[in-house]
Amino acid sequence: MSYAMDPERRRFFGAAAMALAATQLRVNTLGAAESEASEGPKAVPAKTAASSSFASLKQTNAGLLNVGYAEDGPAGGSAVVLLHGWPYDMHSYVDVAPLLASKGYHVIVPYLRGYGTTRFLAGDTFRNAQQSAVGLDIIALMDALKIQTATVAGFDWGARTADVMATLWPERCKGIVSVGGYLISSPAGNQVPLPPEPAFLFWYQYYFATPVGKAGYEKYLDQFNKLIWHQASPKWNFDDATYDRTAASFNNPDHVDIVMHDYRWRLGLAEGERKYDDLEKRLAALAPITVPTITMEGDANGAIHAPSTAYRNKFSGKYEYRLISGGVGHNLPQEAPQAFAQAVIDVDKMGG
Repeated sequence: MSYAMDPERRRFFGAAAMALAATQLRVNTLGAAESEASEGPKAVPAKTAASSSFASLKQTNAGLLNVGYAEDGPAGGSAVVLLHGWPYDMHSYVDVAPLLASKGYHVIVPYLRGYGTTRFLAGDTFRNAQQSAVGLDIIALMDALKIQTATVAGFDWGARTADVMATLWPERCKGIVSVGGYLISSPAGNQVPLPPEPAFLFWYQYYFATPVGKAGYEKYLDQFNKLIWHQASPKWNFDDATYDRTAASFNNPDHVDIVMHDYRWRLGLAEGERKYDDLEKRLAALAPITVPTITMEGDANGAIHAPSTAYRNKFSGKYEYRLISGGVGHNLPQEAPQAFAQAVIDVDKMGG
């Protein structure tokens, strides 16, 4: 869900996180995050029933994976890759994809490694979730689908992956939409202790650092992830069918291992793979992103997140920030699909 931050960002992030924690504790244990601004685009409520489906579901070998993905829109259209996070899946974009397809975009929505029908091609491949490896998955998918450049948009792990791709392979990104801003970090950069209040909001990362945490996540998978949905989007009135549609993707045999490695690696508690060292060294430099970018935030995001001012200098190209009002939480594309789709369209135009 949320991300541990490098020391430079923590100075900004700590104050915002403490304010968020105080708000949550004052209202209730699943309280809403306070808005960073009083004005902004209004969200149009998304469907609450799980009635929508994708136009086409496919599988293809790409890099280390056989990737499951949804596809919509004309094959010759400008490509858009939409990336989900944890604990979500491709259905975060079930209402966004047709909006973009109707505008002529070729839309690709993959399951990340460890989700849905995406599988490792080899049983002995290390179940690695470090940021560069996930970024390479999407480059490999674009190669397999013969997509040279795309607008890449995401939230949570998906936003981090969009940031990673724009940093390491800017020539493959026409532009990006990144919910939550600049989410690249490194294990070394995450060693600075947080104050108690923001540390409290990272509770699940510390839980996952323990053997009992891994066992507890596996045993109570549905209850755990539904709790995260409520905590991260306290004003999103999703129904059981909507949650259950996504929860099916957590039955992937690699899901628990991938989730554990992601958070343990971020905290420096799990090793990555040496073959990614050069990529991670480049990412650890926290270089500004040069491609056109729109960052977004929901006004009721219950997940810990940095204020937009903390990461503004991390985007040196054409840039815009949007705060989406109307009680929108962490799963912004599913809660406000029209606003998210419009951001994709607008950043594509920014790229010329």
